Amino acid sequence: MKKKILGLIPSRLSSTRLHQKPLLKIDNVPIIIHTYMRAKLSKKLDDLYICCDHKLIYDLAKKYGAKAIYTSKTNKNGTERIAEGYSKIKKKYDLIIDIQGDEPLISPAHIDNVIGEHLKNFNYDIILPSVKCNNIDTPNIVKVVANNKDEIMYLSRLPIPYNFKRKKNFSLKHLSIISFKPKALLKFKKEKQSFIEKMEGIELMRALEMGLKMKTIYLKGKSFSVDVKKDFIKAKKFMKKDSIFKLYKKFI
Repeated sequence: MKKKILGLIPSRLSSTRLHQKPLLKIDNVPIIIHTYMRAKLSKKLDDLYICCDHKLIYDLAKKYGAKAIYTSKTNKNGTERIAEGYSKIKKKYDLIIDIQGDEPLISPAHIDNVIGEHLKNFNYDIILPSVKCNNIDTPNIVKVVANNKDEIMYLSRLPIPYNFKRKKNFSLKHLSIISFKPKALLKFKKEKQSFIEKMEGIELMRALEMGLKMKTIYLKGKSFSVDVKKDFIKAKKFMKKDSIFKLYKKFI
């Protein structure tokens, strides 16, 4: 029997680094709508919703024909937000895909890659893809450390592993598509914030501290989160030459 896959896009209005980020426009299209439209191009998602905390985002979603669910402002992060959203849908799915709402250049093929790999590795609770990048010093990007089985050992905002011998260095960048088994997602929501999660400011450290099984897969691409104004300017520049944008621009 074919597995049922649900895509959820967490989105909150308030952002300390970039004011009302989901509503900011790139080529006259809001960031959250870029993310939704690109996710809709996935070949493996059976359904897709924006999980939002504010009427402005909800109304915007409806304007563009996107499905949306109200979620609480008290959620501490996107994972808690999609867990609440999933619990409100009242349907059973085999995988829940967290597609973070601040990646307006996200690749539909990457979404399908993550889904395909999780279906092949169904003994894992979470699949979190990563991209190899050179010398990432910004704390805005989460770095991944995995063992020789590609199981995630740690996540950090620091450039890890540390380049002690000063040879050519690279880090694995956490890509903002995460596949959850439904039980693991709901279990995460029930657990309190963990010590390292709070220290690092990385929600999936809670999953590691809970003992959930997490695996990474390696992808190639140039997608990035819009966290600060510099990212927003960069995204506007990249969108002008983006081939995927052309596929949905005519429908907006």
